[in-house]
Amino acid sequence: MKNKLLTFSFIGLLSFSTIAVQGMDNSHSDHSIAETNSSEKIDHEGHHTTPQNSISQAKLSVNKTIIPNKPVKLVINITDNGKTIDQFDDFQEKPMHLIIVSDDLQAFDHLHPNYQGKGRFEVEANFPKAGNYTIFSDYKPTGQTEQVSVLKTQVKGNLSSSEKIDFSTAKTIGNTKINLLLPTSGLKAGQEAKLTFDLRQVANDQPISDLQPYLGEKGHLVILKQSSPLTRQDYIHAHPSKDTSGRKVEFMTSFPQPGKYKLWGQFKRNNQIVIADFWVNVL
Repeated sequence: MKNKLLTFSFIGLLSFSTIAVQGMDNSHSDHSIAETNSSEKIDHEGHHTTPQNSISQAKLSVNKTIIPNKPVKLVINITDNGKTIDQFDDFQEKPMHLIIVSDDLQAFDHLHPNYQGKGRFEVEANFPKAGNYTIFSDYKPTGQTEQVSVLKTQVKGNLSSSEKIDFSTAKTIGNTKINLLLPTSGLKAGQEAKLTFDLRQVANDQPISDLQPYLGEKGHLVILKQSSPLTRQDYIHAHPSKDTSGRKVEFMTSFPQPGKYKLWGQFKRNNQIVIADFWVNVL
């Protein structure tokens, strides 16, 4: 998907599976749908576990052509074996977490759709740039484990050039300085790794003292492997270690394969969400 960014004068009917794009119907020029089987579950530290016998599906509907920086309503319908799923449990304080990323990993958003009943979720989203996007829909049907569906859509417009990958481990966002601390031995595929975010005040480089809970945690971490196409296997949504304290927020996770990964650490200060993104290389 990332290797070939397709630009259309319309958004046609898109039907995706976990294997390949199955078809395109030009008769639905203002309606975009993407779907994928959702049989993979994840644990609370973002690790992929053995797939369960669920065949729940998520379908994404957009009632108009998506263009950059124009808000658009996304509708996601969840079904199981063709039947509507009515009940969902909250996890991390929400019934659904929606991670939207451009396929070049330059654009990122973390949204929380509102549940409308009968398996229908709605949210307004903004896509900042043209190109192909992957949407990870994270939800938990009542009585089942947390599941992730992968959705696809496109945004019309002129494609921007790719950004150079920067492996810097320090970033300043507003009045917050974030340092990413990695294991001294480096990151190795298949091995547990501790990722530590050291948050400090820009004014005096002192530890922050006003970190607020965000979705019931001291922070959230989304990780994606640079790959084409993006799949569930490339996605990790991790939560802080229980013994995290003070200004440092620690995450334990593992990277399934060698390669380049992008991390988005999300924290809350002064009722504002601070998102710090970093590239890492995994051997």
